Amino acid sequence: MKRLAATIAAGMMLASPALADFQPVREEAMFRALVEGNDLTRFAVRLQVLPEGRISGRGFGQRVGGRWEWRDGYFCRTLEWGSGGDPYNCQLVLRNGDTLRFISDQGRGDQADLRLR
Repeated sequence: MKRLAATIAAGMMLASPALADFQPVREEAMFRALVEGNDLTRFAVRLQVLPEGRISGRGFGQRVGGRWEWRDGYFCRTLEWGSGGDPYNCQLVLRNGDTLRFISDQGRGDQADLRLR
C-alpha cells in the first residue's frame, strides 16, 4: 500500500504550469461550483468531490474514498484506498483554467494538479 501511495503522489506531482498562472480559490461556494458535476483527473486517477462531503473515485486501479470539508479558506480532506490512505490535511486550492492545484499543509507542502473533466 505504501508503494501505491508513493506512486499516486509521484504521478500527481509531475511537471505542471507555473505558480504565477494560478489564482487562489478562497471561497467554499467557488470551490463547490468548480467541482460539482466534474471529475478531477490526473494520470491513472479519477476522483469526485461530492457535495455531501465525500470523496469517491479510483487511483491506479484501486477504489479511493474519503471525506472533505472547507475550513478557513482551505480544502481539508482524508483519503483512503486499499488498507492505506492519507491522514487529514488542509490544502490550499489554486486554479488555472480547468486545472486545480492542491498544495498540502495549507500551501507549504507537496502539490498535485488535477484537471476538471
